[in-house]
Amino acid sequence: MEKIEALTKFLEISPDEFGEVTESWHSESAFDYGNQEYLVLTESEADAMASEQIKESLWAFDADFLSGKTNIDFQVFEAIQKNERCESNNPAIASIIVGTCGMDSFVHSAISADGRGHFLSSYDGDENEVGEFFIYRTN
Repeated sequence: MEKIEALTKFLEISPDEFGEVTESWHSESAFDYGNQEYLVLTESEADAMASEQIKESLWAFDADFLSGKTNIDFQVFEAIQKNERCESNNPAIASIIVGTCGMDSFVHSAISADGRGHFLSSYDGDENEVGEFFIYRTN
């Protein structure tokens, strides 16, 4: 499998030194090595997964960033975020984004600002490229 080859090259190990993470939320692209978990994705997979992560975490974005992309006063987003419902605020923020700059444009801006690693690598926010694959440590 090409993804395993890319990860072993990145980790500088042999393929038999790690196993697939079967309980992972995206198991065909998730692998573990010891207590470390990695995602190995193609560019299109990384784009799609980062987009999904962004859409699910709109509630956590900085009010100034949201304001800058939507041209809605940052205090509107602060008021929504003070609600303390966290993830439950996502639909309200999504509707503002869709009605102003559009979700695709917002996702593109978020990735341009922080990189896909910020959204896919919960360990260190890094994106590592090996050949045609992108590797993200997730724990």
